[in-house]
Amino acid sequence: MTTRPIAIAAAFAAAYGSTAHADAWQILDQIEIEEIVTETSYEVRKTFPEALQQGALDVEITGYAVPALPGEAIRELILVSDMGLCPLCGSAEHGASLQITLADPIETFDESRRMTLRGALTPVTDPETWQSAILENATILVE
Repeated sequence: MTTRPIAIAAAFAAAYGSTAHADAWQILDQIEIEEIVTETSYEVRKTFPEALQQGALDVEITGYAVPALPGEAIRELILVSDMGLCPLCGSAEHGASLQITLADPIETFDESRRMTLRGALTPVTDPETWQSAILENATILVE
């Protein structure tokens, strides 16, 4: 009996929940959000894909980032999949954006280059915000 390396890798990923090679943008796109407003209440109901229902996922994601806050040491970024999509422009048509919290702050940053990060994609279950996920404890793999 011969076991192929791909079968071993698939079994390992299933056992340990790793989705480092899954398309994180596709996972984010599957999150459904419903805003419920009444005269006396406000709620944002989120439905997460199966991959996120159990909590944080180890993922790699590539896109363009801008610092979320000004300062000398950058610890938080906002990431979009495409440079033409503006997360800060106020348009509802900008597509998905993702808040990134870096494991270690960085001093310099080039907003014109694509970057790949790895971290824990964590669902945001707060019923009072549209934010649906955050990439926590991220490291920059390719800048």
